[in-house]
Amino acid sequence: MSAKRAAHGPPPPPPAVVAAYRYCEVVTGQHARNFAYGIRLLPAAKRRALSAVYAFARRVDDIGDGLLPSATKDTRLRKTRALLDRMRADAVPEDATDPVAVALSDAARRFPIPLGALDELIDGVLMDVRGRRYESWEELRGYCRCVAGSIGRLALGVFGTAPGARGTDRAPEHADTLGLALQLTNILRDVREDAADGRTYLPAEDLRKFGCPDGDDAGRITRRARGYDFPGLVRFQVRRARELFAEGFRLLPVLDRRSAACTAAMAGIYHRLLDRIDADPAAVLRGRVALPAPQKALVAARGLAGIDIRRYGA
Repeated sequence: MSAKRAAHGPPPPPPAVVAAYRYCEVVTGQHARNFAYGIRLLPAAKRRALSAVYAFARRVDDIGDGLLPSATKDTRLRKTRALLDRMRADAVPEDATDPVAVALSDAARRFPIPLGALDELIDGVLMDVRGRRYESWEELRGYCRCVAGSIGRLALGVFGTAPGARGTDRAPEHADTLGLALQLTNILRDVREDAADGRTYLPAEDLRKFGCPDGDDAGRITRRARGYDFPGLVRFQVRRARELFAEGFRLLPVLDRRSAACTAAMAGIYHRLLDRIDADPAAVLRGRVALPAPQKALVAARGLAGIDIRRYGA
C-alpha cells in the first residue's frame, strides 16, 4: 500500500459494491426509519456499513416474522447462518448476486464488525420461531441480548472508539445494554401487535405480579386490560428500561462526535417513546405509539449539536 493511500484510508469500494450498499441503504430507509434518522449523521463509509448490517438483520427478522411454516423458517435461518459462515471466511465475491452479502462482506473488511453477533441474532429469532416464553427477566434479558444487544455490539464495531477515550474496555457491554433498553421499549410499544400474533414477551412472573394472565392465550393481555393493573405492569417495565438506558448511555463518551451523535439520535427517539408510554400506558393497547417525524428530526438535530450527548452521556 502506498504512503498516500495509507494516509487517506482504504480505497473506495468498486461500482458493484457501491450498488450493493445502495440497495442496503434503500432497505434501511424503507424499513427502519428510527434507525435511519441516526445513521444519517455518520460519515459515508460508516453509514454504508451500518446499512449493510441492518439489511442482513432485517432479512433474519423477516424470516422469523413471516407466514411460512416453522420448519421452513428453521431451514431458511440455517441457510442464512451458512451465508454468514461464508462471509466470515471472506468467500463472498464482489460480483455475487446477493447485494446484502456483498455489502456486509465489504463492510467487514473495512471495520472490525463482530459477525458472530449475527449468529446470536439468528439464535434469538429461532426463539421466536419456536414460540419461546419467558418466565423471568433474566430469561427475557437473554433473548433481548440476542436480538438487540447483538446489534449494539455490531454498531460499535463500525463506530470504533474515540482516540484517548476512557473506559473503552466496557464499551461492548454498554452497547449491549443500550440494545436491551431499545428492545424492551419495542416490546412495550408492540404489546398489542405481538398479542394478536400469539406472542407474549413480558416475563410470566411480572404478569402474575400485576394479576395479568400468563397462559397460552396472549390476546387476553390486551382484551382484558381493565381486569388487572396493566398500567402498573407497564410502568414497572418502563422503570427497568430507564435503568438500562442509564447504563447504556455510558457508551456515548467513548465514541467520536459523529458516532455519539448517531447513537444519541437513535436511542433518544426510543427514550422519548418510553416517556410517552410512561405517561399513558393504555396507549399501547390502542395502537402503536410513535413519535411524529418532526420530533424525530429534532432529536437527530439535538444529537448532531451535542445537546443530547451531554444530557445522556453525563
